[in-house]
Amino acid sequence: MGSSEVSVIPGLQKEEKAAVERRRLHVLKALKKLRIEADEAPVVAVLGSGGGLRAHIACLGVLSEMKEQGLLDAVTYLAGVSGSTWAISSLYTNDGDMEALEADLKHRFTRQEWDLAKSLQKTIQAARSENYSLTDFWAYMVISKQTRELPESHLSNMKKPVEEGTLPYPIFAAIDNDLQPSWQEARAPGLWGSALGNTEVIREYIFGLWRRAVANAKSIGHLLFARLLRLQESSQGEHPPPEDEGGEPEHTWLTEMLENWTRTSLEKQEQPHEDPERKGSLSNFMDFVKKTGICASKWEWGTTHNFLYKHKMGSHYVAQTDLELLGSSDPPTSASQSAGITGGIRDKIMSSRKHLHLVDAGLAINTPFPLVLPPTREVHLILSFDFSAGDPFETIRATTDYCRRHKIPFPQVEEAELDLWSKAPASCYILKGETGPVVMHFPLFNIDACGGDIEAWSDTYDTFKLADTYTLDVVVLLLALAKKNVRENKKKILRELMNVAGLYYPKDSARSCCLA
Repeated sequence: MGSSEVSVIPGLQKEEKAAVERRRLHVLKALKKLRIEADEAPVVAVLGSGGGLRAHIACLGVLSEMKEQGLLDAVTYLAGVSGSTWAISSLYTNDGDMEALEADLKHRFTRQEWDLAKSLQKTIQAARSENYSLTDFWAYMVISKQTRELPESHLSNMKKPVEEGTLPYPIFAAIDNDLQPSWQEARAPGLWGSALGNTEVIREYIFGLWRRAVANAKSIGHLLFARLLRLQESSQGEHPPPEDEGGEPEHTWLTEMLENWTRTSLEKQEQPHEDPERKGSLSNFMDFVKKTGICASKWEWGTTHNFLYKHKMGSHYVAQTDLELLGSSDPPTSASQSAGITGGIRDKIMSSRKHLHLVDAGLAINTPFPLVLPPTREVHLILSFDFSAGDPFETIRATTDYCRRHKIPFPQVEEAELDLWSKAPASCYILKGETGPVVMHFPLFNIDACGGDIEAWSDTYDTFKLADTYTLDVVVLLLALAKKNVRENKKKILRELMNVAGLYYPKDSARSCCLA
């Protein structure tokens, strides 16, 4: 136990196994309530794509309606990227109380609340850390503005309902931005699955779509530098407190502090009896402005300590970035194989970097399919809710390519068929292959719910529209649309649940009284 080396444990972590096993009991009870009798619970995963505030609100709507229809209790895994993770994390911090979550969401957008002072304080505090990056600035000064809340929760806050099996097992992800150049190659960077109870590093491959990341970065940059410029101007006292977007008055505490400070002569400022708290506040603020400027010039995101730094790298320890097994003819069957434990270490990049830079996994594939596809998780049915802008089948294309490269079973769909679907998407598509999970794909904006107004809906909920355009009516409409997509497809979901229960457990196949 005294060794500082990091071991790779074969298969799923014991914490995940235990949580999933407890969850099975709840799933079986849920299936019975849905009038599906099964001796074993099929493993169902729900996925939420990225899409900013649109994805956040729509994902809340999906989860709320699934809860209402008794479907959420039949889910084993819940995974998301980008905007969907905002909704998913709220589910756990509120113990699955969707009514309370909806009420809170409507309250926030009724009053158009945003506490700038608290957000700025959090950002300044974060800037004191060695690991400060644009991710901290983005979270506290942009995302908190968009969602009208300042999340204080951590993964550890989700532990109790997950360990007890009362809620699905959550899986989140980030991608390694330091390996960006290799994203354009066949062998892409690692995807870090940050699942509760996971003490090992599970590195899986993801096929990069870096062109999308660059395009998105430009839009992000405009917002980022606009906010930073306003803060710098305020700090220099060159302009009066400006009006925020949407006509909201800025908090004046910072400006007043700086004005009072500049009224004080330099000689007086240096006196020992000067208020140390005020002096420290200005120093911290200026340090924050400086650090943010440096991070912006370097475009540095997601800085975090690499706990594998300088760890011994041997054939029985955590392995290389270049996972040789994923290039072989068979998909990985365990974490040890995924880590390349059976071969020598060819790349020591993981132990040579003091810091990692982890960024939004949605910049690669805008949905968390790779998190639930490993055979060790034995997922039978995937409900994929796509909230992305533009073509709702781009995530299917990217995942198909990813699975083809790494020999992972995934339903194959002809490109011509995907092109046809994208012109007038329906509310649900059921994709089945000879092996692997059944995939149900649900585009948010579809002809069933939106009629011929899909483009208008998309424009109203554009990814980079500011939160001020999201009035209560706009939020309620989006919630209702997301709920409708679940409600209108409940029978299809139930039918596939019954089918996979019977397919994977044929000895005592699933039985249903009636689905009509």
